[in-house]
Amino acid sequence: MIVSPRQKASRVGQYVALAAYMLFLAFPLLWMLSLSFKGPRELVELHPHLLPAQPTLQNYRDALSGSIGGGGVTVLHAAWNSLKVATLTSLLTTAIGLPAAYVLARQKGLISKAGLGWILLSQMFPLILIIIPLFLLLRQIHLTDSHTGLVFVYVVWSLPFILWMLQSYVRGIPRDLEEAAMADGAGRLFTLRTVILPLLAPGVAVTTLFAFITAWNEFFLALVLLQTPGLTTLPLLLARFVGVEGIVRLGPLAAAALLATLPSLLLFTVIQRWLTRGLMSGAVKG
Repeated sequence: MIVSPRQKASRVGQYVALAAYMLFLAFPLLWMLSLSFKGPRELVELHPHLLPAQPTLQNYRDALSGSIGGGGVTVLHAAWNSLKVATLTSLLTTAIGLPAAYVLARQKGLISKAGLGWILLSQMFPLILIIIPLFLLLRQIHLTDSHTGLVFVYVVWSLPFILWMLQSYVRGIPRDLEEAAMADGAGRLFTLRTVILPLLAPGVAVTTLFAFITAWNEFFLALVLLQTPGLTTLPLLLARFVGVEGIVRLGPLAAAALLATLPSLLLFTVIQRWLTRGLMSGAVKG
């Protein structure tokens, strides 16, 4: 196929624009990586450079030692707390949301309309509006300052969006597949387990990872509900790199923030691969 000069120029322009956009998105991460390897003098230069003149690992040693931020909490300990909370949140949200999403997608009537209406309505209220009554409620049932209470709040907060995502995946699976299985004598549960769930697997993976990343990065609810230093999650620990006098430990903060960002980047890489399969899940025409 012969490509005209105009088409070549257009294609080159598209690649240049795409490369510029990717550089724009990646620059904050590259700058944070640069800061994490700079010494104290380079961090306060009036004309900073992207590449460190004298790279050092001292910022990573300070971030991992737990000497900065108070409470003696290390990045690894806070990461373990965040991992526990995010994992439980994602598993519970998916376990609750999957059967509810199936009902919303398959049942026609008042229940389905009310459920979808509740999902949309719940997204209209800002978090700051409910944080005080939420805190008072959790204090009454003794769930403040605990990972259990934090997981409970994360599940409730994430569930509406997870329901919306999952029910869209269920709607993409033709009813003919279920009807054909039931016509052959399969029961409802057997049909769900052998027909629906395999087709929903990519979508379930996407929503589970989304719930995990949301809980991993959440800051405000953890700030309100957690007081004990040993329960600190990663976002809370990063905030403590700013001292009470307002001085920012920029080098260790950049190192700790980079370490905290790596799991999200890896999970988003996994999501990108599964997302296409999830969007195509159930796309067989009946």
